[in-house]
Amino acid sequence: MTISPSSFQPGDIRTRADIRKELGGSPQGGITPSKEKKTVVLYSDIGSGEQYGYRDGWLREEDHFGPVYEYTGAGTLGDQVFSGGNASILRHAVDARTLHLFIAHGKVRGSDTKTHRYIGAFKLDASEPYIVRQARDENKKKRDVIVFRLRPIGAFFRLEADEIPPAKKTTVAFIRSRMRRRLEEPKDVRDARQRDMSAAIIASRNREDLVADYEETLSQRQHHFGRLEIQVRDIEETLQASLYDESEHTLYEPAGSASRQALKDALIQLIDISRHLNSMENGMPLRCMVLAPELPGEDIRQLLTLHNVGIVYRDENGDLTELQGTGHNSLPGGTPGGISCLDCPARLN
Repeated sequence: MTISPSSFQPGDIRTRADIRKELGGSPQGGITPSKEKKTVVLYSDIGSGEQYGYRDGWLREEDHFGPVYEYTGAGTLGDQVFSGGNASILRHAVDARTLHLFIAHGKVRGSDTKTHRYIGAFKLDASEPYIVRQARDENKKKRDVIVFRLRPIGAFFRLEADEIPPAKKTTVAFIRSRMRRRLEEPKDVRDARQRDMSAAIIASRNREDLVADYEETLSQRQHHFGRLEIQVRDIEETLQASLYDESEHTLYEPAGSASRQALKDALIQLIDISRHLNSMENGMPLRCMVLAPELPGEDIRQLLTLHNVGIVYRDENGDLTELQGTGHNSLPGGTPGGISCLDCPARLN
């Protein structure tokens, strides 16, 4: 991607009028696209989202691709969707636009004119451009928000104060799945992702398909299921379990391929999440299962059994089948008292 020309340097302090002259965008709003400048200018106010239960900022730990800045989409009432500014971020690559990020800094001395600190040019993470989390809207009702994962594509400016702080305590939220209402991406963006045959995109697509297909199975069984969001004490990153069967206390983690590495990654994710859930007061009882695109080899099956993790795999007919005889933990009891739940149903008898 070509970075849009700009005389701004990361760390520069500018007013919105200065930014508009250079990078375009509108005089108001947090997400301001410009066709003329081939940009989408993002304004982030670190503390403004805290009243709604979210906070923009850098993840403290980098992954093997580098740093990530989490930026929450637009919309303060009801579930956020891919329209307006949110769509312009998601489709920035399709539209050949560069994302430019600014963080609220202060005001011009002696006036009410706000200033913004330039962080740098960004693009969306290729394999996981966004995640959906729970937050509150302006009416204090639970809703879905879109959290974009931004990757810098050149020099950038980073302060410790701009990092997401670690959680003060471990909490868990269960978000019940709504089968017939999925976040709809713009068609051209979806088509572009379908054409992208990179390993990361293929793995992400495989994981999504496995979860969606097994949700259908759980729905047919009339189970209550959804996803979990776990805030872990002293860790700033929100852990996500993409599929949790509340009816049978079962945690599922999809693998993006049948490779040893993909299956080991799924196992590590299950171990990481389950240990935090089990450490809570009244510990959350769990069965842990890997969702696999095909039957794993004997060595991996033994590794999963060693860690009491079961397997659901796609068989030759395309059906998802639980491997019989695989050892996995099945603990009695219910959900711990500390869990926060949106529309938590009564348990099946």
